[in-house]
Amino acid sequence: MFIYNVTTKVDPSIHEIWVEWMKSTHIPEIMHTGCFTEYQFVKLLELDDSDGPTYATQFRAASKADYNRYLEIHANKLRNDTLATWGNKVIGFRSLMQVVH
Repeated sequence: MFIYNVTTKVDPSIHEIWVEWMKSTHIPEIMHTGCFTEYQFVKLLELDDSDGPTYATQFRAASKADYNRYLEIHANKLRNDTLATWGNKVIGFRSLMQVVH
């Protein structure tokens, strides 16, 4: 099992509408790719939020091939859509993790 993690710092001026967009548009679009089996959308706590809150969205992929398919076919379009919608009001970084049993 692999976890594709996207951590995002959100400008306070768009915070509430961004959260709604994530829940109603962006996360469903990513899940619709069929590359991930489930997701978790969380807010990081115990951070200095004076410049905006930080969120993590974790998508679970059954295999590295599923994750690679997401990158090859879907990631660029979805990242560009995010940039076109929010510009520099959101800053994110991505990481891939493997679940250790």
